[in-house]
Amino acid sequence: MKQGLVADILELPVAERVRLVEAIWDSIAAAPDALPLTQWQREELDRRLAEFEADPGSGATFEDVFARIRRSS
Repeated sequence: MKQGLVADILELPVAERVRLVEAIWDSIAAAPDALPLTQWQREELDRRLAEFEADPGSGATFEDVFARIRRSS
């Protein structure tokens, strides 16, 4: 990674760095095959999915989780 680029990025305001991180994350998510899961990760995801399917009401929505985080900060 080019150190000059990193230095330039670190000079950006926080809001712009967050938008940059989101854009980078979106580009990674758009190519899921570029980062294959390990066997352990696959098993953990299967376990969590089975737990959710056994009791769909046991979890919290994304919105509820973020609302709780915002209230606590």
